[in-house]
Amino acid sequence: VQVVESGGGLVQPGASLRLSCVASGVIFKIDYMGWYRQAPGKQRELVAEITSGGVTTYADSVKGRFTISRDNVKNTMYLQMNDLKREDTAVYYCEMGWSRTAGYWGQGTQVTVSS
Repeated sequence: VQVVESGGGLVQPGASLRLSCVASGVIFKIDYMGWYRQAPGKQRELVAEITSGGVTTYADSVKGRFTISRDNVKNTMYLQMNDLKREDTAVYYCEMGWSRTAGYWGQGTQVTVSS
């Protein structure tokens, strides 16, 4: 199974980005999909997650600005990020699998918010 993120980049505060994550080589139903991020000097943290039934959870810091979604047919997950802030700068990782502690991780995509 290979998980690949894309869509990161350098943007100004207030801008938007849409991250994508696609899994290939999957032979099982992906129950759990989640976006995490890790800023320099900080631990990796959960940003948002979504179950196969569409139940979502967001970190308080991104509620109202980020939206997670998934396409079960394409084994793809998205993270629409609006009104980006400098503190959103981090490497964003996606996980796909069975739960937060059992899944496959991507290599990460850098998001930098700076003027």
